[in-house]
Amino acid sequence: MNFKEKYNKIKSEAPHEVLKSQNAGELDKARSKYIGRKGVVTSLFKELGGIPHQERPLWGKKLNSLKKEIENLIEKQKNSIRKEKSKKEFFDPTLPVEHYRYPGRNPAARTMDEITSLFISMGFGVAYGPEIETEYNNFTALNFPKDHPARDMQDTFYVDENWLLRTHTSPVQIRVMKESKPPVKLVAPGKCYRRDTLDASHLPVFHQVEGLMIDRKISFSHLKGVLECFTRKYFGGKVKTRFRPSFFPFTEPSAEVDISCTICMGKGCSSCSGKGWLEILGAGMVDPNVLENCGIDKNKWQGFAFGMGVERIAMLKYGIDDIRYFIQNDKRFLEQF
Repeated sequence: MNFKEKYNKIKSEAPHEVLKSQNAGELDKARSKYIGRKGVVTSLFKELGGIPHQERPLWGKKLNSLKKEIENLIEKQKNSIRKEKSKKEFFDPTLPVEHYRYPGRNPAARTMDEITSLFISMGFGVAYGPEIETEYNNFTALNFPKDHPARDMQDTFYVDENWLLRTHTSPVQIRVMKESKPPVKLVAPGKCYRRDTLDASHLPVFHQVEGLMIDRKISFSHLKGVLECFTRKYFGGKVKTRFRPSFFPFTEPSAEVDISCTICMGKGCSSCSGKGWLEILGAGMVDPNVLENCGIDKNKWQGFAFGMGVERIAMLKYGIDDIRYFIQNDKRFLEQF
């Protein structure tokens, strides 16, 4: 093969081989083969001495142009490979993930909406309030004097001596009673904060739904009727309700409300510790002092109030044995709902 044939072969094959390189390794092999120290173009430069003297300048110029052309092709292919790699490796965390399976909604949020909807169907309105509350609305107006021992059970996170993170949604009731004239019929769902140690049955941040009804000639019978209606609708018609005497500073008389165990239907099992009953909420008649603190005449108006922990209700309904599951963001837990 003479000089001219070798040149033409390199000129036709080199571009094809460079452009078909798919990675840096293949490109380095092409560079070494054609323009490396022992490359075929370099070898042709050495053969220039064997061609006629008058033709050397022409072929020297052609070889330099060929070498430059191959170098440009290699650089272009290198940039192309780099861009392609960049596209494959680039990850934008703000873009939606393809084929992502969204887990179910947190059962605490779902339960709070279900409870609220049930009371709405019974004629109750819905009221909301701030999570940072005044000490007066959270404690004093609810018949918790500063030296009352019941405060220790709800001692919370204070912003300063007058403001704190609310320990229950009862301050919403206080705000409504101070700003509105009776009759009042509402539920107050929302988040609460207490200085509780995190364990299987306690959270420092949890949710409540509280209810309030103020009207003329309201009695404990009205309270029992409303709560029995709620338990039948939410847990099923076969569930029984039990009221046990208790104490709360803001209600008098007060009661703890139990339902028959939804697992054993009152016969006794491990879920109810063999008692056949499960505690779900506290309730009672609004204390006259609370009415007076809100500017309501206790001789004309009476009322009842109740409150339930949303996570507690969800645990009973869905058979959840550890309250910490609600805040662990475990997709396997959420996918069950």
